[in-house]
Amino acid sequence: MAIATTTAPSDAPRMRNTTIPGLIVKVVFLALVLAAGVWAAPQLYQQHKWMWLGVLVAVIAGLVLLYSTKRFIPGKYLFPGTAFLCVLLIIPIILTVRYSFTNFGDGSRGTKQETIDGIVTSSVMPTATSSWYEVAVAVHSGADTTHGPFTLFLVKDNDDTDTVWVGADGETLAQWTGATATVAGGRVTAVPGYDILNLKQANAVSAALAAIVIDVPGDTASAIKLQGLRAFEGSPSIAYDAAKDELTTTDGKTYPLALVGNSYCFADTSDPTGCFEARRWLQDVGWSNYARLVTNANIRAEFLGAFGWNLIFAGGSVALTFILGFALALSLNDERIKGRRLWRSFLLLPYAVPGMISLLLWSNFFNKDFGLINQIFHTHLNWFGDPTLAKLAVFLVQLWMGFPYWFIVCTGALQSIPGDVKEAAQIDGATGLATTFRIVLPLLLISVAPLIVASFAFNFNNFNAIQLLTQGAPAIPGQFTRGGTDIIISMVYRQAFGSGGADLGFASAMAVLLFILTGVMAAFQFRVSKKLEDLA
Repeated sequence: MAIATTTAPSDAPRMRNTTIPGLIVKVVFLALVLAAGVWAAPQLYQQHKWMWLGVLVAVIAGLVLLYSTKRFIPGKYLFPGTAFLCVLLIIPIILTVRYSFTNFGDGSRGTKQETIDGIVTSSVMPTATSSWYEVAVAVHSGADTTHGPFTLFLVKDNDDTDTVWVGADGETLAQWTGATATVAGGRVTAVPGYDILNLKQANAVSAALAAIVIDVPGDTASAIKLQGLRAFEGSPSIAYDAAKDELTTTDGKTYPLALVGNSYCFADTSDPTGCFEARRWLQDVGWSNYARLVTNANIRAEFLGAFGWNLIFAGGSVALTFILGFALALSLNDERIKGRRLWRSFLLLPYAVPGMISLLLWSNFFNKDFGLINQIFHTHLNWFGDPTLAKLAVFLVQLWMGFPYWFIVCTGALQSIPGDVKEAAQIDGATGLATTFRIVLPLLLISVAPLIVASFAFNFNNFNAIQLLTQGAPAIPGQFTRGGTDIIISMVYRQAFGSGGADLGFASAMAVLLFILTGVMAAFQFRVSKKLEDLA
């Protein structure tokens, strides 16, 4: 008897149907990536951000190449993490190293030509015979009112004809010949195709408007400059002599190029220690930032003082939190204790509160006048006014915030130690204390030693623990960038963004040195901790 057979329908259509949603997701994802690139690339090009433009192109090309084909399967998983690693870690490190060899900071961010243009532009002043204009600031319809580009429509004072003039930064003033502009009260109020900024919008971009200079037709020595929402024709009192590479004023005074400190600027010949209007530009300074750390006695003393306290802070924080966490984990690892889960839950509460909130709360607790600690103990201790008390406060807060972490780690590590090892030690006559320190602790250190090294490295650069709690207080007489509780990273922050002005180039050199110190110490600690494996 013939057996009837049926042919199973092909799986090909079913397989194709199941891939359609994935294909749609892939197409939408790549379309969004390309759209983001098309939007961002012109912005980076206009701002001359060549490195970031290159990174953008590389990332988009990588995404399109990997996800538009079925090949390179491993790359589909490796590329996102690698890209984020480069953008968020590698490139910032490269930029920090690069800036450490420059004078980057306040007054030295732009190019030499931008500095010269700024000096000349700021010297344009009105005279007794200057013409004045009422100004309307506008952008093309629908354009961004905060970034421009801005177009200025001007009406000269006492001009009965209400002639409208137009100009933009770097252009020459010309009579408006476009669509009819509406003039009311001697000011342009509407222009077809343009949006006129109101007073609030104009005030928001006042810094950008103040830098606008419009050339006067037929007069290369004069320019039109804004003063609020009015403009005047004036002449610059300072000119740049390219042949001599110096600035000259209308009264004959010269400011030649000179080396002041570790970088060049236009300096007064009668005062070679200062730059004209404290204006500099971004330039390479070689190893001078690093040499400054070594040769300047005050800076060297501050850095070494911060480094010494940094070691104590990082080592003490790790030691105190580990000891308390281990002791609590060891105690609650005893099965004879009732309610161990409840106790463990309570001990984890400090770890559940965000660190930033905890530090800000503790900062208020230590307040001299209305702090909770002084109120509870009926004391009037100036916790952040005395160096010793401030450091004690730092350790107390570190202990509160850090011991739950080691409690969790040690609890897991203790439960992985075989019970027969401890039983064998007790049979051999070892006491409970001897078993803990000669058997349990060495075995526990084998698994947690790398975490101890990582914790030390983290606390060595624990900026929040200092900045949010004490802000580096108390102040040390004679030291302007380091306080009594400042570690190196918080001192770098004060050097970079201090009240005396940002010195990002020198701060970058300090950050690079800190990075090297942290790496060397971590490598040494890993080398030492590796020896614990011999105990296994």
